[in-house]
Amino acid sequence: MRLKYVVAASLAVVMATGILAPSHGVLAEGTNGVNGMDRIQKAERNRQQFLGDARTPLAQTDPELTAMRERLVYGEIAERGTLDARQRSLITLVALVAGQTLDEMKLHTEAALRAGATPVEIRESVYQCAPYVGFPRTESALRLVNEVFTEQGIALPLLAQGTVTEETRFRDGVAVQKKIFGEAIDKMHASAAEGQRDIMVNYLSAFCFGDIYTRTGLDLKMRELLTFCMISALGGCEAQVRAHVQGNAAVGNSKQNLVDALAQLLPYIGFPRTLNALGCVNAVLQDS
Repeated sequence: MRLKYVVAASLAVVMATGILAPSHGVLAEGTNGVNGMDRIQKAERNRQQFLGDARTPLAQTDPELTAMRERLVYGEIAERGTLDARQRSLITLVALVAGQTLDEMKLHTEAALRAGATPVEIRESVYQCAPYVGFPRTESALRLVNEVFTEQGIALPLLAQGTVTEETRFRDGVAVQKKIFGEAIDKMHASAAEGQRDIMVNYLSAFCFGDIYTRTGLDLKMRELLTFCMISALGGCEAQVRAHVQGNAAVGNSKQNLVDALAQLLPYIGFPRTLNALGCVNAVLQDS
């Protein structure tokens, strides 16, 4: 009896995401056309591309779990979809920051450099996290990123990327908000309760979008894609995920870009948060 409820609950979650409609019957078998030997070979090749000769200590103590992870991440996910290696690496970094799972932060910073991300792009990806996961999580991750830069002879501080002043940060932030969310920003500002305006108007527009989104080093499409990823990784943020699904579409990221970003996130955030975010994508971009 208990098994019946578990199966029913699992199917309900899958149908809620829009992956499987009731009329479609059972899910197709297979692994996207990847056979076992190909998956193993691809995993080793791609792991070398991203990680070089680095090996997790668990490869000695828990080789089965290590093999499962590497064959999923590098044997299947790393070669699927619309994202390039640089984008995948930056998405992985913000997932680690959001989850505060920093044991591999240095490893994946090195991987991002190997994948072609510049030090500025890596730093800006971490900075992008600050309005969404808070300064302490961002700073904890940044310290590890900076250790990698120092070890690799990259001079710190990196070149400044800020573009606003104290006088322009609110105005420029609102301009970026409107590029992403349109005239709804005016309505949000007008409807903000008097005692809440600092949060809903001043801090959001001037700090999140003025201080952060206007920075150079990453374009608006990449910043918005990373934002979608980090709030999906946080969990419990479905209202914000839906808003940023629409925001991603407005700046030119496709539905498939978002789906592929969630596939990249899956090994780092698990199925519940991945499926919840996928449900948001399917709800907002139904006709895409």
